[in-house]
Amino acid sequence: MPNLSDRIDRFVDNSESEKNGLLHYIQSLSPETIAQMSQPKPEVARIIERDLRQMLGILPAEHFDIDITTSREELAHILTEAMLRGYFLYNAQQRMAIENTSQSEE
Repeated sequence: MPNLSDRIDRFVDNSESEKNGLLHYIQSLSPETIAQMSQPKPEVARIIERDLRQMLGILPAEHFDIDITTSREELAHILTEAMLRGYFLYNAQQRMAIENTSQSEE
């Protein structure tokens, strides 16, 4: 199984990756940390799944046989949107936890 560095390098130009501190940071993380970070909370996963279904215009599978065809660029756009939404939801969840903690301490 290819490691994270190999998978990332396939999608990132090496000259760009040399300047990207975030990429180096991600590559330095342990596989256990990557696995932990890759598992969204169930409520976050449901929200992202619903949003992706809306972006793709999914019809109910029990009534339709659906095939989706797209270009590599459009797929990259969809994946980027999903990652940004996940990042936003993660930050919102962290903020909610901080607010709940500060309210309980008052």
